[in-house]
Amino acid sequence: MPEEKETTPKAPGSKEEVALELMRFIAVTTGYGKTSSGAGFAGKPPKTPEEQVEALIQLYERCRDVVGK
Repeated sequence: MPEEKETTPKAPGSKEEVALELMRFIAVTTGYGKTSSGAGFAGKPPKTPEEQVEALIQLYERCRDVVGK
């Protein structure tokens, strides 16, 4: 019989790692910090790379605060 592999992911060790994983999850699933290119709808101008980075840093800090509680 083939060996069974462990399917449950290992939990991250530190609060910073947990906060980083939470930030990644939120950013990927919501598109947080990315520019949106809507067809024909010109609301806000696209974010600059610096604004995108700042948005992600702020999201990480918020995640770190939540995990630290």
